[in-house]
Amino acid sequence: METTLKTLIAAHDGQLPAIGAPGRDWLSYDGLRGLASEVATSLNGMGIDASHRVAIVLPNGPEMATAFVTVAQAATTAPLNPAYREEEYAFYLEDLKAKALLVEDGYDGPALAAAQKLGMGIIRLTVPEGAAAGYFNLRSDISAAPAERMPSADDVALILHTSGTTSRPKIVPLLQSNVAASAQHIRTSLELTSDDRCMNVMPLFHIHGLIAAVAASLSAGGSIWCAPGFDALKFFSWMKEAQPTWFTAVPTMHQAILSRASRNADVIEAANLRFLRSSSASLPAQVMVQLQETFGAPVVEAYGMTEAAHQMACNPLGVGTQKPGAVGVPAGPAMRIAHETENHLIDGTGEVVISGPNVTPGYEGNPDANAKNFFEAEGARWFRTGDQGAFDDDGYLHLTGRLKEIINRGGEKISPLEVDGVLLDHPEIAQVVTFALPHPKLGEEVAAAVVLTEGASASEQDIRSFATARMADFKVPRKVIIMDEIPKGATGKMQRIGLAEKLGLVEGV
Repeated sequence: METTLKTLIAAHDGQLPAIGAPGRDWLSYDGLRGLASEVATSLNGMGIDASHRVAIVLPNGPEMATAFVTVAQAATTAPLNPAYREEEYAFYLEDLKAKALLVEDGYDGPALAAAQKLGMGIIRLTVPEGAAAGYFNLRSDISAAPAERMPSADDVALILHTSGTTSRPKIVPLLQSNVAASAQHIRTSLELTSDDRCMNVMPLFHIHGLIAAVAASLSAGGSIWCAPGFDALKFFSWMKEAQPTWFTAVPTMHQAILSRASRNADVIEAANLRFLRSSSASLPAQVMVQLQETFGAPVVEAYGMTEAAHQMACNPLGVGTQKPGAVGVPAGPAMRIAHETENHLIDGTGEVVISGPNVTPGYEGNPDANAKNFFEAEGARWFRTGDQGAFDDDGYLHLTGRLKEIINRGGEKISPLEVDGVLLDHPEIAQVVTFALPHPKLGEEVAAAVVLTEGASASEQDIRSFATARMADFKVPRKVIIMDEIPKGATGKMQRIGLAEKLGLVEGV
């Protein structure tokens, strides 16, 4: 098993295409390996090596993909969301103790302002005219004694922050070996080969795009066609140009794609998709079925998180082996169920825990979080995912929700995912997110935000009546908010925690 990003791509045929983009020539594997060597020479000349951290703020696209892959072969990468404000950059850059910030030539935005105030070195990325997709040069005014230590399996390749909604984000360091293991797990579960091409629409400051789309494809000698972000209006024209064998996305993206599918039946008919992949949030069973019927290809739902360098479980690829509503079978790490408050493994429903070569060694500088989230049992070190679930008789994992998101209505525990599933059976509901609404006597009450299908006219009462006929009274949403669009996070996920406040449903907010 390969243990670094460098060894992951070392053996592939140099003439194979690696990185593509709209209207650009392909960068070959020889070109990618050559770029990695140039980047290492440039960074080492700036005094940056395996012991240093480089924050990356670039727009989605081929240069972001190759910057991650090449910088991580010489230093530690720390990709940040290009949409952050200056205060956010100031927090993350300082928290990361980044040595330098890598931005596009000509960039003059808030990340630069924050980095300059911190006295941080600035590295500029330039793309020569007519260059193949993802090729770039680096320049900087940083003057330091040359450095040369190259990363080993135990060095940190990638640093990300957890997206904490109620607490300070935690730093998640992922070793070279963690990233390489996860890429190979995904390659194995998706049976990727050098004939496969992924069309990437995921943000590349996020673990899903970095590992599932980019690193896993490169692990197999496959190619990645990098879109400049996600755009439902352009998706099918991109597909026509890219000719992918697969793509990976979050459920809200899949739903947006479905909404435009009927107008693009010719593109779907001509596409050579081997499968579609969904991850980073639970895919409603109804959406999985609709995607399979629309694209005529298996829809593989996977289960991942940052601390596991993305993938933990995955639905198998074989015909009829995808279970709607399940996140699949263990696909890399060992997976078990643990008691939610005591440090031991159990059967039945409880907290999902994992152990394996893709799992972070621990949060940085946070002994309390490590003590709370890691424990030893049955000869292994287990990480608590924060998700509640259970395995069925076939070994498929079914999640009942984030433990923090489980709604506690006067002692009755309600899974938001279960309520989502019932409401999505309503013929006029396109999207739904069930969430907790604070209640003075019960503690929490059930609420739901929904988006109706085009031209639909269902009322709040219609939806509540529909739910009342299909589930116990205590699970029926007491409040249903009909919206044009449900607020989403930076990676396209709908966020349950804090939604009541965001929608102005809590007094005094």
